[in-house]
Amino acid sequence: MNETIKLLQNHRSIRDFEDRPLEKDVVETLVKSAQQASTSSYVQAYSIIGVTDEDKKQAIMEVSTQPYVKDNGHLFIFVADYNRHLQLAKRKGYDVNFETTESLLVGVVDAALAAQNLAVAAESLDLGICYLGSIRNNTKKIIEILDLPEGTFPVIGMAVGYKNSNGSFKERLPLDTVYFENSYPEFEAVEESLNEYDETINQYYKNRDKNKREDNWSEQVIRKLSKMGEVRADIKDVLNEQGYLKD
Repeated sequence: MNETIKLLQNHRSIRDFEDRPLEKDVVETLVKSAQQASTSSYVQAYSIIGVTDEDKKQAIMEVSTQPYVKDNGHLFIFVADYNRHLQLAKRKGYDVNFETTESLLVGVVDAALAAQNLAVAAESLDLGICYLGSIRNNTKKIIEILDLPEGTFPVIGMAVGYKNSNGSFKERLPLDTVYFENSYPEFEAVEESLNEYDETINQYYKNRDKNKREDNWSEQVIRKLSKMGEVRADIKDVLNEQGYLKD
């Protein structure tokens, strides 16, 4: 197994960082690595915002409710972005349509691929990272904090920094429950593996150093999914306000 694969298969979220900002050259290296991610049709429909202003970090932390949003080496926000394309089109006399569902998917995927490239680059430098889906708790507020214009939408954040601890390793779903050849199987074909995985995760939660509890994967995710309609319910409206999903 080569070092890249070892790195990828040893990923863990880090939420405890040293009080030490990332050096400028490190930030630039991470962003350049993010930029080399694959992008649909060379559109590059994303931007990355580094948040260094302490007041802005505090405001974003209040949206996310997680202290490590503020206490880290550098905070990145990944944004689906057609604004630059819109501005270029206006100057060149073209109409640009980014209002479709497909355009949104392209922007979100581009932003996510860039984010994952940055995450891998950071971990290769022995930095810790934690993705922050919590910025979507109030996307309207994030748009306001970061002055995001028409054609943009905050997809995900990432805290990066020098690690105070190594975090804990979480087993992922068994291979046979996520990788299928040629067609999607009946649920019964994977049910036993999912039950075994639940037991593995139950043992993880019972034996970890902090926040021990009686739980398993399926119970946890079903509880979360059952409440999805109650949280972030305004996202579609905010997307419309930013110019998306008008097809």
